[in-house]
Amino acid sequence: MGRHIMKTILCFGDSNTFGTIPGGGRWEKYIRWPGKLQTLLGENYEVIEEGCGGRTTVWNDDLELYKNGRTVLPIMLASHKPLDYVIISLGTNDLKTRFSLLPSDIAMGAAQLVKLVQTFPYGKHYPIPKVLLISPIELGENIENSVFTGFNKDSFFKSLHLSDAFQKVAATLNCEYINAALYAHPSPVDCLHMDSKNHAALADAIFARLTELEAQNKL
Repeated sequence: MGRHIMKTILCFGDSNTFGTIPGGGRWEKYIRWPGKLQTLLGENYEVIEEGCGGRTTVWNDDLELYKNGRTVLPIMLASHKPLDYVIISLGTNDLKTRFSLLPSDIAMGAAQLVKLVQTFPYGKHYPIPKVLLISPIELGENIENSVFTGFNKDSFFKSLHLSDAFQKVAATLNCEYINAALYAHPSPVDCLHMDSKNHAALADAIFARLTELEAQNKL
């Protein structure tokens, strides 16, 4: 009897991957989009959640330490291999005013993470995983009044332009892409985090894209 091959998906993101409840706390696993994705994909897949509140793409945060995504992603790639897919869902925290970044800067930060996954030295016995880059949901218009600080009205306007910048990065680096803002939105409670309905909507969109990719692989 042959060895059963399970496919592994690493979800690398921020508080919306972690599952922060609007206003505080954490959604249960079955509500968070990675948990919903696991349910949709079934037992032939393992979905690994690596979400952390405040995580940036590549920037050091002197107020919230250990949040630089580029610093920790290599550790995740090494400890969880073999990996079939890496889903990168970051960029929202890069919109904080203390970073003073343009949408194109944030997209280039995401590009560094994509390149890292594509060029990491996994070893000859391990595959190079496919990357699914997700541009973030947009911020709520009243983000400057959120209980989660660091953003202002300019952050909101910049969030509206992230998808175009991220899509260009995905095309340049030949990785898969989803615009989360087409499917999910932040709760009006804090203008930043998703409620259960939007976690489910995002999981459905990611599942549909992965299903397409898997069908292509079998052709």
